[in-house]
Amino acid sequence: MPTLRLRGVGRRFGGLHAVRDVNLDVPHGERRAILGPNGAGKTTLFNVIAGEFPATSGTVELFGLDVTHMPSRNRAKLGLARTYQQSRLFGGLTVEDNIYLAILGVDGGRMRPVTLPKKDAALRERAYEAANRAAIAPKFKELVGSLSHGEHRQVALALALAVKPRLLMLDEPASGLSRGERVVLTDLLLALDREITLILIEHDMDVALRVAEQVTMLHQGEKVVEGTPDEIRANQLVHDLYLGKAEQAHA
Repeated sequence: MPTLRLRGVGRRFGGLHAVRDVNLDVPHGERRAILGPNGAGKTTLFNVIAGEFPATSGTVELFGLDVTHMPSRNRAKLGLARTYQQSRLFGGLTVEDNIYLAILGVDGGRMRPVTLPKKDAALRERAYEAANRAAIAPKFKELVGSLSHGEHRQVALALALAVKPRLLMLDEPASGLSRGERVVLTDLLLALDREITLILIEHDMDVALRVAEQVTMLHQGEKVVEGTPDEIRANQLVHDLYLGKAEQAHA
């Protein structure tokens, strides 16, 4: 049973078909990249998978369960974690507190007026372990607002890892990173435990095709190409879409 299975998934906004009739199977432990030019429907597809937008048509299965009508918070409890194009962090809190609150939220906990030392210590230890895995542990006690853009990306990854995901979805994790930061990110993703299935949207082809084992290409909301990184590199349609030739041919 695949970690993720989509059948005929579509998402419409009024008369606009942002995603149309997408079928997708992502096996357990696979590294999958979702590629496509701007406006291809990649982030909308992520939002449908995560439950932030309901599917207009089709079915979404996670871990063998039909979650098509399940709220996003329940999908998170099943083991889905994601990051966003723009990091959603609390700049006035430390790295530690940002990760701690993410764990508390997914575990169904609440902020308490009285600290429970043992439970609190265990959660903060978990937070530190996640920070270490995302290579941001040296900044653990620093305010997120004082960190660089690349470090924000690492904190966002730490938040996702801290909730012990079975499926990790990353939306343009390399966006805005320097060359050195992209190398760090790529190494972090390559080192992820195989118990975690990884799906990433990425415009940086060097990162995407190094990390991914399978690639799905979207165009105008539809799946148009699927294959290995080598097959994607050699595919003329992929080159045309990214260079804009396909658009010119249809104009």
